[in-house]
Amino acid sequence: MATVPGTAPQARTELDLLIGKLDRLNRLDAADLKAIRGLPWRSSEYRSNHYLVREGDVPTHCCLLLSGYACRHKIAGDGGRQIVSFHMPGDLLDIQHLQLDRADHNVETITAADVAWIARSVLRRLLVDNPRIADAIWRDALIDASIFREWVLNVGRRDAKKRIAHMLCEFAARRDAAGLGSPDFFELPMTQEHIADATGLTSIHVNRMLRELTSEGVISREGRSVRITDWDLMRRVADFDPAYLHAAA
Repeated sequence: MATVPGTAPQARTELDLLIGKLDRLNRLDAADLKAIRGLPWRSSEYRSNHYLVREGDVPTHCCLLLSGYACRHKIAGDGGRQIVSFHMPGDLLDIQHLQLDRADHNVETITAADVAWIARSVLRRLLVDNPRIADAIWRDALIDASIFREWVLNVGRRDAKKRIAHMLCEFAARRDAAGLGSPDFFELPMTQEHIADATGLTSIHVNRMLRELTSEGVISREGRSVRITDWDLMRRVADFDPAYLHAAA
């Protein structure tokens, strides 16, 4: 794990992903941008499958994903894992800890990742002093809740193929909104085990559904690379309506 000060030029460029996201959620002015860029923070590098937050922790800092991918998950009493969300660069992974003192779920990297750690007290002061930033963070939290509701519907009421297709649609749409690449072609950062734990299926079932989507001409695949070949068909197969993402997730 390497730690560098938040003034590093490379890290400052990566911090712009957060600025871009917050600006999409609520237009920021020059003072807001200066306040964010002036935050004291440190960045750390982690390998995949590293716990950033564990259920029961009492966090003193909040974490921002600068690069790589992560997930939030819960562990059942029998050891089974349920992934409840995937996250990409620019996402604040545990903003709820500004108000909640104890972690009620886990946050884990699914790829190598760079993470910025910002003290809770510093973020609280930022939001008090900058109401436009506070409104953007509040909107981001509400969009998170909207996505959680959609995931409950996905796992509870859609069949296996729709679950997989819907997860792929959401991932593509969110990457596009974040400016991380085309929604038509992308590299999946998650394994089939991750997808299984996010959709309530087995890895074998996930593999079967991906093969079906490929054979039906909805997607094409090479390794973890996925191309959505027919978006209209993909949306119909997935029962995907992006309205729940509120155009800025």
